[in-house]
Amino acid sequence: PGMPRLPGGIGVLPPPPMTHIGVPPPPVAMRRDPATSPFPPPPAAVTPVTQPAKVDLEAILGHKSIGDRKKTEKGEELLELLQKPTAKENATVEKFRMGGTAVKEYCPQLTKEDCCRVNNMPVACGKLHFRRLLFEWTDTGLGNCNYLDTCRHMHNCKFVHYELDGAVAPAAGRNGKGAATRPSLRDGPPVPSYLQALQEPQWINCDVRKFDMSVLGKFGVIMTDPPWEIHQDLPYGTMADDEMRKLNIGCLQDHGVIFVWVTGRAMELGRECLDVWGYKRVDELIWVKTNQLQRLIRTGRTGHWLNHSKEHCLVGYKGNPQLNRGVDTDVVVAEVRETSRKPDEMYSLLERLSPGTRKLEIFARQHNCQPGWVGLGNQLDNTNIKDPDLLARFNEVYGEGKKDPLKG
Repeated sequence: PGMPRLPGGIGVLPPPPMTHIGVPPPPVAMRRDPATSPFPPPPAAVTPVTQPAKVDLEAILGHKSIGDRKKTEKGEELLELLQKPTAKENATVEKFRMGGTAVKEYCPQLTKEDCCRVNNMPVACGKLHFRRLLFEWTDTGLGNCNYLDTCRHMHNCKFVHYELDGAVAPAAGRNGKGAATRPSLRDGPPVPSYLQALQEPQWINCDVRKFDMSVLGKFGVIMTDPPWEIHQDLPYGTMADDEMRKLNIGCLQDHGVIFVWVTGRAMELGRECLDVWGYKRVDELIWVKTNQLQRLIRTGRTGHWLNHSKEHCLVGYKGNPQLNRGVDTDVVVAEVRETSRKPDEMYSLLERLSPGTRKLEIFARQHNCQPGWVGLGNQLDNTNIKDPDLLARFNEVYGEGKKDPLKG
């Protein structure tokens, strides 16, 4: 009893065998006849998929998407457009183009003899060359003089000096007579009549400390090279700091720019003076000094700690001046000449910046007198005034029997 029986009462099924722990073994799969079985066939065995090789995660993360590539391409196009000069900039540059070769290159071999020897040619190249000046006191074994053509003892200096070999056309703007032709066009509105410059150079011999600046009128550009007290032996007199601050520079401009040369400790004082005079400092220009052989000066006459091979010029403005911006850079590379003489390239630079306007140079010397400029200083030859309005104002204060401009 209790034993399962086969259908039809035929026999009794034996009990399933037991394992040693009392658990019946798994049932044995019965063979299936596909022709007679009412059940569907079992699913086919799935072949396991082989795992792909490990991919470098950093390479995937570093790969730019399509969107990133489009942004990069757009950024490069935008940068190219920003760097490309505009039609207005091209027109401004073309307006000041002088024509012809503006720069004459110097031969690195210096002399024609060395040029022929190094290049193994019977004739020297077409660049500028120098000729050695060998006097009876010259010792060629000492090499070149550090000061070259600015040497103050050339009559007995034992070092080697040079001069240009052959005639060279003077560069534009190297003096008043050879000054470059000033452009007749300018951007923006025309120059007001009271700011229009004359073609002739003008100058007034006076003591800048005591001179009545109001008689000069208004100017578009002012450049000044003050005789700062720099505690060195100089071939000219200097001015105290308070005297600099008290100069009545502010009355000379309503809308304009001013360029102030500074050296050493005067850099901070120059910034202070700009503020006192009513200007806002906006930029700074640097003059990199070269010698006669067009090489960087390494032994100068200025500098307490290091030899100075450059000078700084502070730039300030007041009002709303009409200027040609972006035409020139803030670096001028030019040759050193007499003590305190600044590069003539400054005059053409300032003319391009503000063409056609009256310009004033304070503490000027005779070699500074340029067309369109008024020079002011006590190292000028007498007084030369061509502007009738300026002459009338000058005579009203400093005419015959009145104040002396040199004494105040």
